[in-house]
Amino acid sequence: MELSGTRVLVAGATGVLGGAITAEVAGRGARVALAGRDPSRLARAALAYPGAPTAHFDACEPASCARAVRDTSAAFPGLDAVVVAFGAVAFGAAQEVGDEVAEHLLAVNHLAPAAFFRAALDVLRPGSMVAAVTGVVAERPQPRMADYSASKAALRVWLEAVRRETRSAGVGVLEVRPGHLDTGFAQRPVAGTAPPLPRGGDPRQVAAAVADALAADGELVRTGPDGTPAVEGRAR
Repeated sequence: MELSGTRVLVAGATGVLGGAITAEVAGRGARVALAGRDPSRLARAALAYPGAPTAHFDACEPASCARAVRDTSAAFPGLDAVVVAFGAVAFGAAQEVGDEVAEHLLAVNHLAPAAFFRAALDVLRPGSMVAAVTGVVAERPQPRMADYSASKAALRVWLEAVRRETRSAGVGVLEVRPGHLDTGFAQRPVAGTAPPLPRGGDPRQVAAAVADALAADGELVRTGPDGTPAVEGRAR
């Protein structure tokens, strides 16, 4: 997919990684739409992109996620890609994390992205793409992060199945599965305290890899052994 002139919705555009992805694709000539949870932060972020459509959503309300897709698609009109770059994290042993926290993680990390993509598949045309950030925990679950790992793994397998469903329709599915990033995300858990973590990677490198993957119709972005994000043509 040639990015120049395309219309790309970034959900989570007010976050560090989402903001970096927005800036990267816009820098390559895409027209961007921004969706976020906090209206004031959303308005500030949109100042960098005059005329860009914006939409507020609540990840715990799937209807608002679908509405964000419909509203921004109508404003352009049309969309060529939808990128989901938001999430929630919690820390603690499995018996310490309550059911409400576990439900919240599943809602934000799996059900909300799924709601964005269900709505997107109603408006995307052949040659378009959807993309979502999972993370290395989706394939390598970590202790004291069981519910967080499970919610991201749920999104990963959902994306795998949807990729097979949409391939014949010409809509690509990209999974972004980076290692730990320096975004401050781990310092904002909904429960618990982050364990000692290695130095995080640069979110701007991941954003560049996401843009590369969108342009190349890639299926997976993952962090390589040297810590550099790499694009793979087929997810595994």
